Amino acid sequence: MSSTVVAVAGGSGKLGRVIVESIIKAGGFTVFVLSRDATGDAKLQGTDAKVIAVDYTKPDSIARTLEENRIDTVISTLGSMSGTDPEMALIEAANKSGITQRYIPSTWGIKYTPEVAEIFSIAKGKIAYLDALEKTSLQYTCVINGFFLDYYVEPYVKSYLTGLTLAIDIANKAAAIPGSGNVPVVFTYSFDIGRFVAALLGQTSWEKESYIIGDKITLNEFLAIAEEARGTKFETTYDSLEKLRSYQVTELPAHPPMYPYFPKQMLQGMCAVFGILFEEGFFDLKPENSLNDQFPEITTRKIRDLVSEAWRGK
Repeated sequence: MSSTVVAVAGGSGKLGRVIVESIIKAGGFTVFVLSRDATGDAKLQGTDAKVIAVDYTKPDSIARTLEENRIDTVISTLGSMSGTDPEMALIEAANKSGITQRYIPSTWGIKYTPEVAEIFSIAKGKIAYLDALEKTSLQYTCVINGFFLDYYVEPYVKSYLTGLTLAIDIANKAAAIPGSGNVPVVFTYSFDIGRFVAALLGQTSWEKESYIIGDKITLNEFLAIAEEARGTKFETTYDSLEKLRSYQVTELPAHPPMYPYFPKQMLQGMCAVFGILFEEGFFDLKPENSLNDQFPEITTRKIRDLVSEAWRGK
């Protein structure tokens, strides 16, 4: 079956909003947004999406909501900061619903394996989602898209993903490269992800993994592109794997303003973890098949073009 009525959990902000807008733009779908409250209505003004308030502690109630609205596909963009319970409840609800048949879990990024979980503790929850889905009758796919390119080009390129500066601080002409900087990394622009997800909904069957390759370059190559766009060399340091494994990174100028809402120790740890994953090749995606191959009519935005659009002349 293909999808016709879709619900996006967490669809009022960040990646969820991108996906909602992309599905509506593609046409042919009825789109709902599942939200903890109805405040998402204001954020989604101007779209054709209807916001439904749900309680993620009550999977039976969510299941009834899915049935009452004839929702055949659920896409989750729920964040990890609230733990795994909301997503597990949503999976349970989708499986209980007599209408819902398809599910995309909130596992955006890389392929989450026990090896990744040893480095990145949040991966344990992602793996739990997949284990839970395997025990259901739902058809599901994990979208694997690498790192979000948006963080390097907002606010000058449209994006709802904001507030993270990792490795290359283009605004302040500085860089703290994890490891050698010579390992390829996949970066994908969020609106390209949205277009591929909309295309997936029209397919009658899904693979368990759906790869998207926006662009793939090393951090050193990315740095050179950023320096070219800004017209100057950046103040650059390299953080060794030993330093990264102690959950420390070189502080970038963009980091201190974040500390009031993202404490320094937490931010350092997160940047270090991603640095390890970059350097050890977990973002060097090498799929046998990708959505790029499946949908050749969808062309992705490349790093050089987006960085130039965002930063040249600034």
